[in-house]
Amino acid sequence: MIDAFLEYIAVEKKYSALTVRAYSDALNDFSVFIGNPLDRANVRDVTEQDVREWLLYLIEDKKHAPRSVQQKLTALRSFYKFLLRQQAVEKDVTRRIIAPKADKPLPVFFRPSEMQEATRYEQEADDPESIRDCLIIEMLFQTGMRRAELVGLQDKDVDTNEKQIRVFGKRRKERIIPIGDKLCKQIEQYRQVRGTDNGTFFVVWKKDGTTAPLDRDRLYRIVTRRMGEVTTMKKHSPHVFRHTFATEMLNNGADIRTIQTLLGHASLAATEVYSHTTFEQIHRAYNKAHPRATNN
Repeated sequence: MIDAFLEYIAVEKKYSALTVRAYSDALNDFSVFIGNPLDRANVRDVTEQDVREWLLYLIEDKKHAPRSVQQKLTALRSFYKFLLRQQAVEKDVTRRIIAPKADKPLPVFFRPSEMQEATRYEQEADDPESIRDCLIIEMLFQTGMRRAELVGLQDKDVDTNEKQIRVFGKRRKERIIPIGDKLCKQIEQYRQVRGTDNGTFFVVWKKDGTTAPLDRDRLYRIVTRRMGEVTTMKKHSPHVFRHTFATEMLNNGADIRTIQTLLGHASLAATEVYSHTTFEQIHRAYNKAHPRATNN
């Protein structure tokens, strides 16, 4: 039943490969915990108490954070919805389970001075890898794309004539992101050194002279190396650029629904966290600058 469920969410629901893998891991972990495979012969025997004990085990013995436990429970809930539709079970044993609450940390972002420092090498870049790496930093900053979206970007979806990039996000949902003249110029410079379009926009050059698509791990290393040189923050992954993009847009007057559209968020609630970030900035500036702010 697990294999059928994973095929369903991958093919019909169009979940990302990362989500499918996470759901697979969660369901297999639960199967090991209860000591039975989650096949048609055994799923009817699973009880609500089994689920409660599993979550308690994850929290107390495995030391999982509440957010991680929430994600695993979400996988199990989705699995049981699938089982109900398949009439493999008569009730959802996860229905009355309450997940542990997790604090939502405010997103971290790069400061404008750090972004200026990170992109100051653009004019000096003269070899293909340096030109590509500079473009990666600028594109993440100017578009707010997810790491998987940037890696999966196809050459035909980057249109410098129309000044836009077509992106396929979670569940293959399409959105159009506008881009500026500066980024268009960098894109065309990169295309010249990259050579023939082979489908994938970003590539790596192999020793034999051929190219291969840029992968997620290589992208992560490029970004963390460059940003590690200009920031003291512990987190400087590609995803921080997404937070930086949203925060900069909000600070410079963009409305929250426009940012939601550009980021590809299905829910406005996912975008509203950036308004809290901005308020935190305002609050700190007020406390620092106003003579009565910290006085009773």
